[in-house]
Amino acid sequence: MKRRQLLLGIAACLLAGFSGCQKETDTGITFVTPTPAPAQEESAADSQEEVLNPVAITPTPVPEGMVTSWLTGEYVEQEQGRRRPVAVMFNNIIDAVPQTGISRAGVIYEAPVEGGITRLMGIFEDYDGLEKIGSVRSCRDYFIFYATGFDAIYAHYGQSAYAEQYLAMDEVDNLSGLSGYGDLVYYRTQDRNPPHNAYTSAAGIQAGINYCGYRTDYSEGYAGAWKFAEPGTDSQIPGGSTANTVTPGYGYNEPWFEYDLQTGQYLRFQYGGAQIDDMDGSQLAVKNILLQYSDWQYYDENGYLNIDVTSSGAGKYITNGTAQDVTWSKDGLWGATHFYDSGGQEITLNPGKTWVCVILDADAVTIG
Repeated sequence: MKRRQLLLGIAACLLAGFSGCQKETDTGITFVTPTPAPAQEESAADSQEEVLNPVAITPTPVPEGMVTSWLTGEYVEQEQGRRRPVAVMFNNIIDAVPQTGISRAGVIYEAPVEGGITRLMGIFEDYDGLEKIGSVRSCRDYFIFYATGFDAIYAHYGQSAYAEQYLAMDEVDNLSGLSGYGDLVYYRTQDRNPPHNAYTSAAGIQAGINYCGYRTDYSEGYAGAWKFAEPGTDSQIPGGSTANTVTPGYGYNEPWFEYDLQTGQYLRFQYGGAQIDDMDGSQLAVKNILLQYSDWQYYDENGYLNIDVTSSGAGKYITNGTAQDVTWSKDGLWGATHFYDSGGQEITLNPGKTWVCVILDADAVTIG
């Protein structure tokens, strides 16, 4: 489904100007909900046996002071795991690598932008103490919708014209580097040329949240975007195909992932070598990879992409050296994206960090 008609429909309801934390409510968006999984039939005998012989399952107790993270499915300190996350736009052009602080993100989104380059969005619940996060770059509208699926505050330095109308809506709490309070959140370094030298920090993020008055807890009723296995478990995909090397197919940075059998993680590479965090020199690594194939069209002759985030599509879930085909569906424009197996059941991810590659559905992906 193309969104151009939706954009025209909501444009008339928007403010003519855009500034700072100002919002406008959108009332013209059609929400799409996932197709419910088919109900499983049970025989009368099975039902009677359940009643007569109930099986008590004792869940593993959560360690004191800890909660299960809604980003990674791991046990984390309660203050961290129930604090509203922050989604930071990372520059990924070759002049801006390596990035700093990105290894602390629990979820990383990668999607193409104009010119064939990709941009990254790290979703953080664990950013305390970070003095340098970035470099931070500008917003594209589809990243906003991925961020709101995690109830995240969205941090960016600049935006495309097609994103401005969404940034002004009540559904989006954002920290803009071009706003009047931008200097509270972001700073420039001298080691790189603009626009590749804008950074934020934990203190800057908090200053922006305080200035804008954004809530710092998850919204009422929020219970996570994805399903995770119990912390400490590490499951194989039953009947999955081999996936030791994963190549998303992006042309400019030519990234790939390699499965490390010893750690059970996928190591990230791009531009011909390991992708590292400049903070400590560590190579980026994740437990899970999700490939999300998406319909799209060009907004204009300048190559700005209109990626469809609400229509369902195909994809893959990859973990522990294996892959399975999945489908995805989103809970409306602002809600979470869910992934389903061939039987229509929502998949269960292994606890750990996840990298989501949003791939234009016309592009090929190699897994081997």
